[in-house]
Amino acid sequence: MQFASPTYLYLLLILAPLIAWYIIRLSKTQASFRLASTNAFNSKNRGARTYLRHLPFVLRMVSIALIIVVIARPQAVDSWEESETQGIDIVLALDVSGSMLAQDLQPNRLEAAKKVAAEFITNRKNDNIGLVIFAGESFTQCPMTTDHKVLLNLLDGIDFGLIEDGTAIGLGLANAVNRLKDSESKSKVVILLTDGSNNRGQIAPLTAADLAHSYGIRVYTIGAGTKGVAPTPVQTPFGMRLQNMPVDIDEKTLTEIASLTGGKYFRAVDNESLRDIYDEIDKLEKYLISVQNVTRKQELFLPFALLALALILAELILRRTWLRSIP
Repeated sequence: MQFASPTYLYLLLILAPLIAWYIIRLSKTQASFRLASTNAFNSKNRGARTYLRHLPFVLRMVSIALIIVVIARPQAVDSWEESETQGIDIVLALDVSGSMLAQDLQPNRLEAAKKVAAEFITNRKNDNIGLVIFAGESFTQCPMTTDHKVLLNLLDGIDFGLIEDGTAIGLGLANAVNRLKDSESKSKVVILLTDGSNNRGQIAPLTAADLAHSYGIRVYTIGAGTKGVAPTPVQTPFGMRLQNMPVDIDEKTLTEIASLTGGKYFRAVDNESLRDIYDEIDKLEKYLISVQNVTRKQELFLPFALLALALILAELILRRTWLRSIP
């Protein structure tokens, strides 16, 4: 049982001063007189009315308490909930090569990709997500996990120079597929982001795409970079300098990878378009969640109200008949 308005139950505290007032008033209204001896009364038995003279007051206090309970609206609650959640297994494959430091996305491609990926992870609360990074080589930064706090910390720790420079797209995709191949999820997805063309690694990108297709893995590919040239940090004899370098994204191969696996290719030319891409992927890959929640509430105030009414009537009848007192 619960109460719809439990705050009203604090009104029960008023019973204490009412009881105190009754006791004080009773002590002041009782008459007293002196007798030489009470022996004459020893043989007299006290009647039932003597013992029950306080009954009307008790009935009144109980009826007040019941009225307060009625105001608080006691309820019986039956609640039944059934939920079914189908999560998606996702691997983020992120290019961390030197060209990802280009500043056509702000503050650079790598930091922009990390920020948007973090927002994507935060919104996918029920998904099992892993993180693979690649440049000239590839390794797993975070295995598949639902502990997104750990995943976000590892994502934040990614920086250029963790592995040998280059762009091994095929190797990065193959590593991501390896993370997902034993998954029992009905939906397995790789989101691969790169800003270049495959120039390293022993696995060709389309070979890795065939492997993904054979395991039922969809691959969404993202080409990050503006069209034309982009300011990129370059080591010179005078230190690191920004130079406009041509943007060379192998869109043909990325499109073929996505098409072969049932995914989609996107081009991110700035921060906003990159965020829009992840938003679109988020909508395309919604997990199945079905919740049935039934709550039934039954009001229970009527028995308390009827009992309070019966006690009030009993008090009135007793005060005017059997337990009537004469001032």
